[in-house]
Amino acid sequence: MLKVAFGQSKMTKRPIAFILHLLVYVGFVIINIELLEMVLDGLIGTHRLFSPLGAYYNFLIACFEWLALGVLFGCLLFLIRRNIIHIKRFFGTEMTSWPKTDANLILLAEIALMTAFLFMNAADYKIQILRQEHPIIGAFPISRHLFSLLPAHSASLHHMERLCWWFHIIGVLTFLNYLPYSKHLHIILAFPNTYFSNLNPKGQLANMPAITPEVKAMLDPSYVPSTGIEQPLHFGAKDVPDLTWKNLLDAYTCTECGRCTAVCPANLTGKLLSPRKIMMDTRDRMVEIGRLTKQNAIIDDDKTLLGHYITKEEIWACTTCNACTEACPVTINPLEIILELRRYLAMEESQVPTSIQTMFGNIENNGAPWKYAQADRVNWRTET
Repeated sequence: MLKVAFGQSKMTKRPIAFILHLLVYVGFVIINIELLEMVLDGLIGTHRLFSPLGAYYNFLIACFEWLALGVLFGCLLFLIRRNIIHIKRFFGTEMTSWPKTDANLILLAEIALMTAFLFMNAADYKIQILRQEHPIIGAFPISRHLFSLLPAHSASLHHMERLCWWFHIIGVLTFLNYLPYSKHLHIILAFPNTYFSNLNPKGQLANMPAITPEVKAMLDPSYVPSTGIEQPLHFGAKDVPDLTWKNLLDAYTCTECGRCTAVCPANLTGKLLSPRKIMMDTRDRMVEIGRLTKQNAIIDDDKTLLGHYITKEEIWACTTCNACTEACPVTINPLEIILELRRYLAMEESQVPTSIQTMFGNIENNGAPWKYAQADRVNWRTET
């Protein structure tokens, strides 16, 4: 978690995006420390409560301003990359108008908050100069360059400083309320998601104890299966209640960056599969089920994740290469969901492509995916 979530180690594979994201991430988090002082000033009626820290306080305010400039720079470039350069991974069939608008709203909100923060400091600094206060409380390496945009009278400056103060506080609190409805929820869930992630993803199905003895008995007639194994009610997943809590946490952690889809070989060859869409569909289905839940009872809407959101063609296009999980900055695993949906189709519905059905038959009859008899399996080693 410290390495991947806090350290953002997997982001470094795309250096430009990594640097910009680091500016926004570090800047926005650290600048909000200043919010504590702003709120306390409002509650107690003080002005820059922590200013007795002296030179250390001036150093902090200067750092906050440089970080605010970094956030502004990063967000502006992110907007340009999305809306002018049109980087390919930000688009796709699943990226409808709302996901695009959501991303732009978040960037614009951060720009507005940082702008209000800098103008608040600039107004406060100019007020101190007009009142000939000494020493000046705080250091303002960035906001001092905004003087030409500020009014000249002390009263107007005071109103502007209060306006920016209120805008910043209300803006942050509004943003926190918007957070659960936005893809930006990943700034909270990225940490538990990486903490509980599989550190050694192999792109394979987890064996089911109820099925393993039958498979062993099929491959080895001398094997005697043990008794007392509880039989599962169903196999695989058809809808989100059949998935694990970690699969659902993955879906809510997804920030729709598209790195998974950008490296998916199936998607790159024109197939319908998009790992990002798998996560977005899972999350959308969860939201829909939440709306239908009344008094701990789910109202049946005759819809399921498999079929109404994710098609069979999508999940069978997956090569199980695990590239999507490796590419995800917070180790989200779309492959687990895909494999569980496949398991349901194969074991509950017996609906698999013809080529896979042939492979299943060969495994059952020959003990291998190929059509050759078991006696001929090692013929390839024979020198001719």
